[in-house]
Amino acid sequence: MKRFCIFFLLLLPLLASCTKKKSYIVYFGEHSGEKTHAEIEETHLSYLNSVKETEEEAIDSLIYSYKHSINGFAALLTPEEASKLSELEEVVTVYETKPGKYSTQTTRSWEFVGLEEGDGHSSKNRSVGERELPLKAGFGKNVIVGVMDSGVWPESKSFSDEGMGPIPKSWKGICQSGVDFNSSHCNKKIIGARYYIEGYLNYYKKLNATEDIMSPRDLDGHGTHTASTVAGRQVHDVAAYGGFASGTASGGAPSAHLAIYKACWAIPNQEKAEGNTCFEEDMLAAIDDAVKDGVHVLSMSIGTTEPIPYAEDGIAIGALHAVKNNIVVSCSAGNLGPAPGTLSNPAPWIITVGASSLDRAFLGPIVLGNGKKIVGQTATLYKLDKMHPLVYAADVAAPGVPKNESNQCLPNSLSPEKVKGKIVLCMRGLGMRVGKGMEVKRAGGAGFVLGNSPQNGNDISVDAHVLPATAVDANDAIEIINYIKSANKPTAIIAKAKTVLNYSPAPSMAAFTSRGPNVLDLNILKPDITAPGLNILAAWSRGSSPTKLWADHRIADYVIESGTSMACPHVSAVAALLRAIYPKWSTWMKNNKGQSIIDPSGKIADPFQFGSGHFRPAKAADPGLVYDASYDDYIAYLCNYGYSKVGDYHCPKKATLEPTYNLNYPSVSIPKLNGTVIVKRNVTNVGAAKSVYFFTAKPPKGISIKASPSILYFDKVGQKISFTLTVRARDAHTAKKYYKDDFAFGWYTWTDSYHYVRSPVAVSLA
Repeated sequence: MKRFCIFFLLLLPLLASCTKKKSYIVYFGEHSGEKTHAEIEETHLSYLNSVKETEEEAIDSLIYSYKHSINGFAALLTPEEASKLSELEEVVTVYETKPGKYSTQTTRSWEFVGLEEGDGHSSKNRSVGERELPLKAGFGKNVIVGVMDSGVWPESKSFSDEGMGPIPKSWKGICQSGVDFNSSHCNKKIIGARYYIEGYLNYYKKLNATEDIMSPRDLDGHGTHTASTVAGRQVHDVAAYGGFASGTASGGAPSAHLAIYKACWAIPNQEKAEGNTCFEEDMLAAIDDAVKDGVHVLSMSIGTTEPIPYAEDGIAIGALHAVKNNIVVSCSAGNLGPAPGTLSNPAPWIITVGASSLDRAFLGPIVLGNGKKIVGQTATLYKLDKMHPLVYAADVAAPGVPKNESNQCLPNSLSPEKVKGKIVLCMRGLGMRVGKGMEVKRAGGAGFVLGNSPQNGNDISVDAHVLPATAVDANDAIEIINYIKSANKPTAIIAKAKTVLNYSPAPSMAAFTSRGPNVLDLNILKPDITAPGLNILAAWSRGSSPTKLWADHRIADYVIESGTSMACPHVSAVAALLRAIYPKWSTWMKNNKGQSIIDPSGKIADPFQFGSGHFRPAKAADPGLVYDASYDDYIAYLCNYGYSKVGDYHCPKKATLEPTYNLNYPSVSIPKLNGTVIVKRNVTNVGAAKSVYFFTAKPPKGISIKASPSILYFDKVGQKISFTLTVRARDAHTAKKYYKDDFAFGWYTWTDSYHYVRSPVAVSLA
């Protein structure tokens, strides 16, 4: 027994060294500005030395030392080592990074929102102010937009620097060389490019060179798409594969400069169409460099699968430091809708963007054997002119396929004997939309119809399928199923699809866009705004096919994509255009039929879907009033939220704290209202020097909203005036019967009869 104990004690150091090390973020807050970069890294290593056995082990464990704006480091630690560091007074937080936590959230849109005259009918009624806005903003001249994503395809015509102005003198970044990418790939449009992969390599150990490459080059397409949406040059006579959405492609700020930060990578042995992954330690390094490099706007079409606490959210931490450095940060809300409480990036210092539709459709009819014509949507150039047998996927499933999955055309789920030469109706649910078409093709099918499930409603994302195909809404899918069941020999043809403009109603909310409420803090209404994100045309990578499937070998320079990833860069572009004018924009609450914006089920949408409304950037040239919040306001918010320390700042005692709904936000959210609540706000005059604004409100039913004062008198530009809102439940019993998901919605507005500064209000009752 004694020998065993001695042997076990000798093994203890070995066992400890074998404990699995994981990647952790150790965050101190911000830098004092007194140390050089070398001294900062030396300090970070000293902390690692305090928990590691040797100096060599400390050096080997360091992944990143964040030196520019973020004070912290990423390192490989055991849980015990992480715990020791977290106990230090100067450490704000220590948390483990997790693979799969972040991923990317996957033209006509600029004309639709009023920033281009275009050739379409909708430009005829455009106001002079709308036409002049891009000119006033110099189309983004001298503004640097940082895009953190999957890299860039620099050869795209969207990134030509012909006619571009000089690189701003404030730029301090680099053009990092790597595989198939060198300094010659940067120019006056793409002025900088970097890549960040240490976190990825620590987890996956290596990068498969057939899936991605170690450089800023984009082999996925997502990063190229988002970057060109923000600031792509005007390129005439382009179209998606098959000729869809033909016309002039342009970013919203075509004269802005781009800085590319590649922090998102292909997941090994997984179809690119399923998405990529962005490691937290890599993203923090990218944001840290972007702040140092001198970007003015940071666009991140990246989100999480679930809401993350602020202190453990790398994007939130990095964005806070960016905002302190006067950088506008725009992020996608996520694609987990229509379920409530699903949105990503809820931090109030981030502009969180939801997705909506355009007034453009890609109509692809299917004609049934009984003569019934159903108009779906598709971006597929292939067609079937002759009648083909039509079958339902559940009726032609291969043996052993689970019954609840038999209608979804998942990989290897169809029987080739039953499918060959037929059109197959597949339902949305599990699996990728484009993958379902590939499965029909594998099984020998002639074409396929993609049917929405009820939760998808009327929302149709179009795809460049690999065979004749069209997508239909839930009601049409049911009609096709009923036809198949009732006909002796059901047949159909899939006709040629075409692009249709001035489609209505538009905009409408996309079903996939993640919804509020903000589950981290119900006192902050999220998302902030919605922008076009459904079926957006933009530049693409020649390292990826239109579907991003391994078996698809087609090449396209421009591709149609959908997601809040596509909505985010629209807002980032407008932030670039308006940086020198005003940092805010007004809302657009009506569609092109003059009716309220609806969701995919046909119901009136609410602020948990569109935030403060659909953006109309041209109106922002003269918003009248703005709600201004500073870095100090966000620090105070975090104290009020419950943190005892934010960086080097020690929060005051709880007795002096305020409710978080008093952050000077352009919306109001009050959960569990019981009686009366007083909300504080202030507005800054950016309109006429002498102006008077009157208060009006349309509160939720059973709720009253009154402002004090109810009239604001301004004497000069830049003047701030504070006011309070008294929100009271007049009749809780009456109010509750009107509430949806325990929240009701209303508005309050300040107006001088020319400007209408409207803010959404969300209230639930105790």
